[in-house]
Amino acid sequence: MTTLVIGARGAIGRYVVDGLRAADLPVRASVRDLAKADFAPEVEVVQADLTRPDTLDRALDGIAQVFLYADPGSATDFGKAAVAAGVERVVLLSSGSVLLPWATSNPIAVDHRVTEGLLTDAGLNLVPIRPLVLANNALNWAPSIRERRTVELVHPGSLAAPIHERDIAAVAVAALRGADPAVVSALLTGAEPVTLRDQVDRIAEVIGEPIRIEELDECQARDTFGAGEAPETVDAILHFMRRGTEPDGWAMTPVAEQILGRKPVPFASWARDHEADFR
Repeated sequence: MTTLVIGARGAIGRYVVDGLRAADLPVRASVRDLAKADFAPEVEVVQADLTRPDTLDRALDGIAQVFLYADPGSATDFGKAAVAAGVERVVLLSSGSVLLPWATSNPIAVDHRVTEGLLTDAGLNLVPIRPLVLANNALNWAPSIRERRTVELVHPGSLAAPIHERDIAAVAVAALRGADPAVVSALLTGAEPVTLRDQVDRIAEVIGEPIRIEELDECQARDTFGAGEAPETVDAILHFMRRGTEPDGWAMTPVAEQILGRKPVPFASWARDHEADFR
C-alpha cells in the first residue's frame, strides 16, 4: 500500500515520509520542483502541485492513501482526482480550531472546515489531523531574533500548548497505519502550557543570549502584522491570543500521548531543534 505525501519537503511532510520509511511502508514523495528533491534513493519522487490539477493524475497513479495539506481552492480538484484514482484514505492536515465552539466564525477555522467538507463530499475516506497550535509558529520571530535579538509580542502572557511538527507527523503516520479516526482527529496539542513570553525565554536559553520583548497593543499589532493579511484573519489571530490570557481560553489534551505512547516533545526541545534558525 503506497502512500503519497504531497508537500513532502514541508516541515511536517518531511517527517511523515521519514515515519513511513521507518515503518518499512512504501512512500511516494510529491514535490513542486524536482531539482529541490533531497530524499533517500529508495524514496520514489514525483512532481505535483495542488494548484495544477493536470499534475495530480500521474502522482496518484497506483496510490492507496495520501497525506496532504489543502485549502478550499485546491480541495475540489484534488478530491475529484483522488476519487478517480481509487484512493482509499486521505489524511488531511487540518486545524484544531474547527473543534473550538468559540471559533465557529473564525475565518481560519472556516477555511479548514470548508476544506474538510469538500473532501468528504467528494466521496473520500477522510481522516483529518487537527493540531491547535504549532510550535513552528515561533519561526515567525526568527528574523527579528537573528537581527536584533528582539521579539514584538501582543498579549505575551497568552497561554497555549504548542506541538512539535515531528509529533504532528507521527500522529499522521499513525492515521495512515489505520489508527482509530475518532482518536487521531481529536484536538491535538503539546503536553505543556507555555506563554508566548515563556517561548521566547526558551529560545533565549538555547542561543545563550537574552532576547528583548517589545509588547504591542492590539492596534499596534494590526499595523505591524497586518500587511499582506486580510483584516478578518488578523482579527482572528488576535482573538486567539486574547483568549489565551483568559482562564478557560486555551486548551491542552492528552491525545498525542494516547496515540504516540509517550509525552509530546516539549517546547524547549523544539527550540533546541531549531537553534540554527535563531542564531
